[in-house]
Amino acid sequence: MRIALIHAVQVAMPPIAQAFAQHWPEAELVNLLDDALSVDRERATELTPAMMQRIDALADYAQRLGAAGILFTCSAFGPAIEATRTRRDLPVLKPNEAMFALALAQGSRLGLLATFPPSVASMEEELREAAARADRRYTLRTVCVPEALRALKAGDAHCHDDLLASAAAEFANVDTLMLAHFSTSRARPAVERAVAATVLTSPDSAVAALRKHLLKTSRVG
Repeated sequence: MRIALIHAVQVAMPPIAQAFAQHWPEAELVNLLDDALSVDRERATELTPAMMQRIDALADYAQRLGAAGILFTCSAFGPAIEATRTRRDLPVLKPNEAMFALALAQGSRLGLLATFPPSVASMEEELREAAARADRRYTLRTVCVPEALRALKAGDAHCHDDLLASAAAEFANVDTLMLAHFSTSRARPAVERAVAATVLTSPDSAVAALRKHLLKTSRVG
């Protein structure tokens, strides 16, 4: 079963490959990368029509490749992914929706640890919408550590993980701590050593949700 992975940063690619290798090794993966998207999103104050069109074009190309499902791996483009999903007849997943659903089911005191500032507002809004659909009440503490992403992009993964583990000390009173991006998932062991909360990552949650949906649909068909 072919799955298209659409990326806006190269550092998101190894974590999702690892998650598929662990949870769904039989899936055939196709990677599409437009790393200028993250650059343009960081420079802009909001998603532009041109960015929305690029997201839709990537999804269109993925569909023409014969993908059975599409998974976006960058958390800064939620509204654009929502828009393109309405025009597709195959599953299109936002990076964090599966993780949000799982977190809301596990507890009401939530934490979100991010490294890419432009993504924070849209992620918080997605969580609010998910909670409303599920009729869940929650509190949220968000911490963003942009210097961790800069370190990772510069090739210093150890520094990235250490910075996130240090920031995790601010989540002493949460039930569930969500690592906001695919790239931050690599810090899970370090963060788990720093907190008592359950730590969730978006790649593991997304792969599990997509696999469950597609295998169920294929059996029904």
